[in-house]
Amino acid sequence: MADILSILAGAAEEGGHAGPEALWLQDYQWVSVAMLILIGIIVWKKVPGLITGGLDAKIQAIREQLDEAKELRAQAEALRDEYTAKMTEAEKHAEAMMENAQRDADAILEKAEADSKLMVERRKRMAEDKISAAEREAIDQVKAAAVAAAASAARKLIADKHGADADRKLADEVIASI
Repeated sequence: MADILSILAGAAEEGGHAGPEALWLQDYQWVSVAMLILIGIIVWKKVPGLITGGLDAKIQAIREQLDEAKELRAQAEALRDEYTAKMTEAEKHAEAMMENAQRDADAILEKAEADSKLMVERRKRMAEDKISAAEREAIDQVKAAAVAAAASAARKLIADKHGADADRKLADEVIASI
């Protein structure tokens, strides 16, 4: 090991390069030759064309995906606009239904109020008619009672004040007037 170090130190002192040599080429020259051979094989097998073809295929696939995404977005926006229009129309329809329902409720309320007024008036008239009928009946009963009382009183007075002589005189007057 000491021998190798001394050789390397001696080579460093001489200013040369201390590396392996084969077929009259230094190690860095072998690396250059290997690189040229590798680049030659890559060009000969058309690897750059394969790489660019693969990249072109990827680019085309990405473009197709982007186009599809644009189309899907346009469809989604169209659907959104359609549903927005439908929602607006549904809101308008709901408002119209509410207005119709309010009008119907108002009309029913007005009709109910008018019907209740008519019913109150009809019942009031019926009550007034019943009261009038009761008054007439009471008046008729009072008249009948008065007539009965007057007839009874007249009978009693006639019976008390008239005798057979007064009856003859009255009968004669009636006959004379005929």
